[in-house]
Amino acid sequence: MSFLHAIILAIIEGLTEFLPVSSTGHMIIYSSLVGISKSEFTKLYTVNIQFGCIISVLVLYRRRFLQTTDFYFKLFVAFLPAAVIGFLLNDFIDSLLENVTVVAVTLLLGGILLIYIDRTFKEIPRDYDVTFPEALKIGFFQCIAMIPGVSRSAATIIGGMTQGLTRKQAAEFSFFLAVPTMAAATGYKLLKTYKTIQSDDIQILLLGNLIAFIVGLLAIRSFVGFLTKYGFKLFGYYRIALGLLLLGLIAAGVKLDIV
Repeated sequence: MSFLHAIILAIIEGLTEFLPVSSTGHMIIYSSLVGISKSEFTKLYTVNIQFGCIISVLVLYRRRFLQTTDFYFKLFVAFLPAAVIGFLLNDFIDSLLENVTVVAVTLLLGGILLIYIDRTFKEIPRDYDVTFPEALKIGFFQCIAMIPGVSRSAATIIGGMTQGLTRKQAAEFSFFLAVPTMAAATGYKLLKTYKTIQSDDIQILLLGNLIAFIVGLLAIRSFVGFLTKYGFKLFGYYRIALGLLLLGLIAAGVKLDIV
């Protein structure tokens, strides 16, 4: 993988990690279009650059991460379902990461769901934080995002809204939950593949994380205000359009799956 491809992937990760459009799906699409091979380092890189996004959350919400221990226990409870299911289905999930058809279908269906949620959800202000049962339920919603194209952000935000959170509260809890979830995914992938990392690879990883951190900062700040004002519908339309485009290319015989 070239430095240019690494930079573009990091920008894609930073822009889309916290938006309900699927960062993994977009990286898979880009990788297939430009012909990036499915090497172990490529798989490591697309997971590892999530660390830069983790740091962006910690920087922007540093005061929230200096709260009572209840805050951390709730994150742990919400993280548990993904930790268990992700560990058990790791190989199956890896195989899905190479399939653009799966991404196209989930982008399309997810877009329809976002528009439906946007039209039917009635926001009722609440002044109390996420409860432990709500955190656990949101954690199970997060597991749906193990399917490429679903979007971890979309799944957890929708999960939060089904528990009575406002759009802003659901989005922020999604950001907080991203920290242990992406840290675990990054650490696990690094532990499995660190022996294959070359000296040149370290430079690419550092560069990618730096770019993902900077772009992630900007994306989070913009997204919360946009979501509060406009809701999900534009993201839903975008997902539907992209999903239909990919399905059209696949139907026309264009080879998109990563090889």
